[in-house]
Amino acid sequence: MRAKRRRTLAAPPPDPFGEHEPPTYAESLGLLGGRFEFQTDSARLLRLVHQAYARLPSHAFGRAAPRCRVRLALTPPPQARAGEPPPVRPLAGGGVLAGALDGASFVAVSAAQRAALVVLSRDLLRYAYHARYELLEFAVYVLAARVQGLIPLHAACVGHAGRGVLVVGPSGAGKSTLVLHALLAGLDFLAEDSVLVQPQGLLATGVPSFLHLRPDSLRFLEREERAAVRRGSSVIRRRSGASKLEIDLRRLPYRLAPAPQQLVAVVYLSAQKTGAEMLLTPLPRSLALRRIAATQRYAARQPAWSVFCRQLARLPAYELRRAGHPREGVEALRALLDAARG
Repeated sequence: MRAKRRRTLAAPPPDPFGEHEPPTYAESLGLLGGRFEFQTDSARLLRLVHQAYARLPSHAFGRAAPRCRVRLALTPPPQARAGEPPPVRPLAGGGVLAGALDGASFVAVSAAQRAALVVLSRDLLRYAYHARYELLEFAVYVLAARVQGLIPLHAACVGHAGRGVLVVGPSGAGKSTLVLHALLAGLDFLAEDSVLVQPQGLLATGVPSFLHLRPDSLRFLEREERAAVRRGSSVIRRRSGASKLEIDLRRLPYRLAPAPQQLVAVVYLSAQKTGAEMLLTPLPRSLALRRIAATQRYAARQPAWSVFCRQLARLPAYELRRAGHPREGVEALRALLDAARG
């Protein structure tokens, strides 16, 4: 491969940003209702794209999936210079123009251009999880939501036969543990913590790549199940300092949702343990809407939030209390899916 000449803003050539240079690598993938073309000149960054999105079902809301472009660029590490910073390097991707110093990492998103530019330093690639999650996946989620007018929710979603249950709860409420046991029970997995929803029709999509679990969440598994989960996982460290198992579900025989799911119910996880009360308790519509507004502060500022809430108010809503074993919660979710099918 011919090495490309390094560009700077000093004495610029006719194409200083490289807007008209074809990328060395390009890959088109169906994600989150759109068609994303990833472009890069770096094989390492192409591997980052594959790590995040390879071998996933292609989700689309219709035949005319919007096309988005994500350009990934790699900057060299900063070099010591006597009395001056490194020069600014012009970069471009899908109409997004930027300048970056060596060692810089950032993401720029333009919904109007349906494009994003993701710039990563070589040093950041030592932290592959953060590079993928905080830059690449951030750009894709924001583009998908803004271009299609979707509602971005911090929630999980599992389902069956094209129908899904939205699972909402604060961090630590047990969403990931419940999702893992839903997978073990044969339900389809749509997303663990980021769900995008059409506000009018309540069709939900997500990226069913990974599941993140505290190691102590595996105590509910049988020995063979625990060993299988660990074989498909690595350890990542969140910004909070918490360590979690990152389970690549594409390596395991689980069911990944083949298409967007039609939401049929909303379940709010409660840390309260069930006793004589029912495991699954119906919620009044007004209380359910207050809870989702309280847990989705970013989504509540999106233009179509009021439309989304009107549609969501038509669905049954429940509180799911913590049982002795996550399997009991999964059976409650399955009962809701069966009722919707009936």
